Amino acid sequence: MTTDVPGRIKTVANGEARIAYAVCGSEEPSAVTLCLVASTGRGPEDFAHLAAHLAEAGLRVVLPWPRGTGGSTGALDGIDFHDLAADAGAALQAEAGPGGAVIVGHAYGCWIARTLAQDRPDLVDGIVLLAAGGGKWAPELSRAIEVAMDPEAPEADRLAALQLGFFAEGHDPRPWLSGWSGELVRAQRAARAATDRDSWWPSGRAPILDVVGLQDPFRPADGREFYLHEFAPRVELVAVDGASHALPDEKPAEVAAIMVPWIRALRAGTPD
Repeated sequence: MTTDVPGRIKTVANGEARIAYAVCGSEEPSAVTLCLVASTGRGPEDFAHLAAHLAEAGLRVVLPWPRGTGGSTGALDGIDFHDLAADAGAALQAEAGPGGAVIVGHAYGCWIARTLAQDRPDLVDGIVLLAAGGGKWAPELSRAIEVAMDPEAPEADRLAALQLGFFAEGHDPRPWLSGWSGELVRAQRAARAATDRDSWWPSGRAPILDVVGLQDPFRPADGREFYLHEFAPRVELVAVDGASHALPDEKPAEVAAIMVPWIRALRAGTPD
């Protein structure tokens, strides 16, 4: 599944932080620009196949590395969602043209995407949520993250944790044994605790595409319409069968096939 990040590597400043990112796809000024924000403790490598599909569809795709990974630098202590959102926003703004800009989050990255939409409504024309968690989830899922990312844990335990929390039956979790940053996870969790919920929860005013795997334990059936209830009529919900929390890496072609027409309709001004 996961492979190297496609595209040209660039850097952009966000205050004292320097954010490294890859950019691939259309170089036409009129192309829609997407910025993909990765999940807890992970980087844009998880988007490699999805990014390739999106680029092939004529979109420009920006893939930033979180602070402390992949050449990105910046404080990891004393930060909040708004700092992390500004990192993504700097990369998105550096590449966006008149074709419009869409922020895309995966799992934890959905919170950062929504924060950017709240902070920069002038920049964000649309929000795509991939495997966004609902209002609550089982405690064992948070524990699964701890085990999955622990290089000292037995490999069998890590694979079982990945299968439980991230991958649907029939998908190999082994590539996700690597790619974790414990330091980043700690900073991201502290950032969540430090952020006033009211400062980001409204998520701006842009339309929202909510794509969820039917086998995602972080979004069980009784919470599937969570964002519809929170943000209707801004939200379009689409479910993907055979996918769990690692949705964009499990089903990249299917996710792209959902995103591309929505983005084209967004540009035409037709999404609700």
